[in-house]
Amino acid sequence: MAIRPRDPFEALLPLREAMNRLFEESFVGPRFELFSARVFPIDVYETKDQKGYVIEAALPGFKPEEIQVTVQEHTLTIRAERKSEEKVEKGTYLRSERSGGEMSRSITLPTPVEADLVEATYEHGVLTLFVPRQTEVKSRAIPIKVKETAGMS
Repeated sequence: MAIRPRDPFEALLPLREAMNRLFEESFVGPRFELFSARVFPIDVYETKDQKGYVIEAALPGFKPEEIQVTVQEHTLTIRAERKSEEKVEKGTYLRSERSGGEMSRSITLPTPVEADLVEATYEHGVLTLFVPRQTEVKSRAIPIKVKETAGMS
């Protein structure tokens, strides 16, 4: 039985294959994956004074009345819905990528927020939300009930 010398680069092959896949998907594949998945890019950051969060969502081409923001506990949801336009024959289309439909994103924030105090502005296709943290943590005492068992004295 002969011992075969080990190839020192053999362990790097899976890494090389992963890198090749990454580059192929990034540069060769379609660049509209955000829109094909019906999502939009967002930035979420904490304010410098740590009193809340700022969420910026890129929603170009939407009207403010087509955007809905809801807050439930720690989760903020942004929905944008564009009605499909009636197809008007304008000639022979080479490409038709603008479509109607709904896009949404939900963001879970690390602390409770004041849903009633959320502020929203929309300018140049960017929705900016200020979401203040909940200033008072509400606690509640839980009463403990004693079960009575039959036959015990």
